[in-house]
Amino acid sequence: MREIPAADISALVSRLYQEANFHLPGEVVTALEEALLKEESEQGREVLTTLLTNAEIAARQRVPLCQDTGLAVVFAEVGQEVTISGATLQEAVDAGVAQAQRDGYLRASVVRHPLGERENTGDNTPAMLHTELVAGDGLKVTVLPKGAGSENMSRLAMLKPADGVEGLVDFVVETVSRAGASPCPPIFLGIGVGGAMDTAALLAKKALIRGASVPSADPDLAALELRLLERVNSLGIGPGGFGGTVTCLGVAIEEYPCHIASLPVAVNIQCNSYRRAAGRI
Repeated sequence: MREIPAADISALVSRLYQEANFHLPGEVVTALEEALLKEESEQGREVLTTLLTNAEIAARQRVPLCQDTGLAVVFAEVGQEVTISGATLQEAVDAGVAQAQRDGYLRASVVRHPLGERENTGDNTPAMLHTELVAGDGLKVTVLPKGAGSENMSRLAMLKPADGVEGLVDFVVETVSRAGASPCPPIFLGIGVGGAMDTAALLAKKALIRGASVPSADPDLAALELRLLERVNSLGIGPGGFGGTVTCLGVAIEEYPCHIASLPVAVNIQCNSYRRAAGRI
């Protein structure tokens, strides 16, 4: 067995969470640059130019890409041969998020009780921690700061099996159409299909950590990703919601077996500030 001190996990989470808020991944910058070449709307091109400038300033000055520095969504792949000393995994992750909030001057965006007074916890904790047990003696952490503007526009539907692919396409397109400018387009879409209600929602979130430029390994799902990208971009919402040809920059689909009588579908929308970072111990 390998022992990993909780303090090491906290330090990793703190570093990753700050880096994610200050630096857009290279593939996201590339996607924005390519969108700038494709966008036909003058206002849309102005929005894309501003987003690229914003990303450059954030990286150079180490300031947040967006004032909403996100709910701390954290995925941890924990090796079966690992033990964590000094604290629980949740405590270690929360300590790292709190440290990032202080050191990076990130906004505290978590309220303790969803109903009632909604008192702010003051340090952006607790993190939304998703843990998966894997083979080996390592630990991989992926952080996905999730802003409310895009998260609030996400949706879940329990479709009928007879709805099939066409029902899924219609639901996704309707979701983006209803969202309009609220999730700060151009957006990215994580789509979860199958499992149960909760599984589909988690799959949609996990799809977002795959990356904007990585198609599904399943040829049929990869083709569906491209089809959805074309349908969503045909809506004409455009960058910033000002109209245009580029509403979405990428679609990622993850699936899981489900009940014979079910077809759960979840759409998790990500704004143009597609922030994420990963590291290992």
